Amino acid sequence: MKRVLICGATGFIGKNLVERFSKKEGFQVRAVHFNSSPSYSGDNIEWVRADLRDSQDVKRIMEGVDVVLQYAATTTGAKDIVSKPYIHVTDNAVMNSLLLREAFEQGIGHFVMPSCTVMYKPSETPLKEEDFNENDEMFHAYYGAGNTKVYLEKMCKFYANLGKTRHTVLRQSNIYGAHDKYDLDKSHVFGATITKVMTSDDKVVVWGTGEEQRDFLYVEDLLDLVELSVDNQAEDYTLINASFGSSISIADLVKTIVKVSEKPLSIEYDSSKPSINTKLAIDNSLAKEVLGWEPKYKLQEGIKKTITWYTKNVLDG
Repeated sequence: MKRVLICGATGFIGKNLVERFSKKEGFQVRAVHFNSSPSYSGDNIEWVRADLRDSQDVKRIMEGVDVVLQYAATTTGAKDIVSKPYIHVTDNAVMNSLLLREAFEQGIGHFVMPSCTVMYKPSETPLKEEDFNENDEMFHAYYGAGNTKVYLEKMCKFYANLGKTRHTVLRQSNIYGAHDKYDLDKSHVFGATITKVMTSDDKVVVWGTGEEQRDFLYVEDLLDLVELSVDNQAEDYTLINASFGSSISIADLVKTIVKVSEKPLSIEYDSSKPSINTKLAIDNSLAKEVLGWEPKYKLQEGIKKTITWYTKNVLDG
């Protein structure tokens, strides 16, 4: 029986991971929470409270663990990325540095680290992992968060080269689905749009012009990739994109969500609100080559499943 430590277990992806791995044969879950209370119970789940910025807490929660899924982070939406970019840097660098060091010192078998795709330059074509060039200046709004992620990717490779722990780095595109943040002050564009559509009777106001393009991956597809990495990764260090493989404009995303919701809503654009006007699509062919993974859910299907979950758990819950 393997014990998997899920950090950030009360967050968006963390909740989904707890649900998935607590039902996975041969695994026991140790789920870490801090400010939020546990929201999912089960015989196969041990909840522990810890401050991951505290080295003693990190040491305590990692004892007896075989696999670490590190999904604890300070994350917010475009509003904070533009107005307070520093909040994505310090805490994330500290907690991940402590976790990586402790995983090495305790000889833990596998460490999965989510990265992101903000280090890539805007592009008209889907970008591969090797398309990131460290010498290129990052888009100014992502400079702090992007360079923090690059540092952590290098830390994973550094510890992997020491030979005790396998490391997986997943450069994730925009993930959406059940348990996402739907608070308009904290959510990303997908969650915010779901909330606007499902709580409005007349119109949806979109921040910015809607011209920016993003790559959206349904959360169940991401969980499949995490699971394949845990079960099948042979290399000491693997860095792969976790993405749908193509982008959609925010304007078209909003139109699609409105269409799937079957609500008679008009769409307006507020160019005075913060947005990050870039186009980015992420190539996922390496994940298929290395782990045999590819997304199962098309965007409309993922939107439909998300709206069903939102209606049951947020509107009616």
